[in-house]
Amino acid sequence: MTRLILALQLMTRLPLPNVGADENDFVAAIRWFPATGIIVGLTIAAAMTMGLQSDPWIAALLSLIAWVAMTGALHLDGLGDIADGAGAAHHDREKLSAVLADPHIGSFGVVSIALQLLTKLVLLRLCAEHVPPLALVAVPFAARIGPLAWTLWLPPLHQGLASRFRDGIGASHLLGWTVLAAALCLMIPPLLSAALFIPLWAWWLRSRIGGISGDGHGAGIELVESGLLFALVLAR
Repeated sequence: MTRLILALQLMTRLPLPNVGADENDFVAAIRWFPATGIIVGLTIAAAMTMGLQSDPWIAALLSLIAWVAMTGALHLDGLGDIADGAGAAHHDREKLSAVLADPHIGSFGVVSIALQLLTKLVLLRLCAEHVPPLALVAVPFAARIGPLAWTLWLPPLHQGLASRFRDGIGASHLLGWTVLAAALCLMIPPLLSAALFIPLWAWWLRSRIGGISGDGHGAGIELVESGLLFALVLAR
C-alpha cells in the first residue's frame, strides 16, 4: 500500500497523507504507475458522464479539465520540455541536456502543449458521442504501462528520477500489467494499439533523444493517451 500511495503522489494531485517510506519503496513505486492510471481514468469517466447530461462538448471539456487537474499538468510539462529539446538541440547532446534542464518553456513546448490539449478535446468530443465513458478508464491505464517498458528498454538520459526507477522494476512487473491490458483488449479491442504506440515512442526517444528521462515518460504518456483515444474513435 505504501508504494501505491507513493505512486499516486508522484503521478496525481490527490491529497494523500505522507507515508513512511525508504529509498526502496520510492524506486519501486513505478510498479504501480498503471494503477494510478485507473484512478485518473475513473475521474475522467465520471466527468464525461456528468457532462453528457448537458452536451457532448461540455462532456469533452469537463473530461479534459479533470484529466489535467488530476495529473497537475505534470505530463504536459514533460511533453513541452521534450518538444523544446528536440526542436532546439538538433542532435547536440550538450545543448539537449541544457534545454531539458531549463525550467522555462520555449515556443516548441508551447505549441506542442496547445496541440496536445486541442487534440484531446476533439477526440474526447468524438468519444462523448460514440464511446461508453467507462471505456475511457483503459486509456490512462494502458498509457502508464509505458514507463515500465521505457525504463527497461532505454538507457537513462541522465542521473535523475527515471534512472532511479530502474532499480525498482523487473520484466515480471511489466509482464503482469501487460497481461491485464491484454485481457481488457477482449472488451476494448482498440486498446491493442498500445502495443504499437509504446514501442514507437521508445524508438523515437532512442533515435532522437538518446534515452529516457522523467520528461520522456511524461511526454510518452501524453502521446500514447492521444493515440489510444484516436484508436477508440476510429473503432466506433
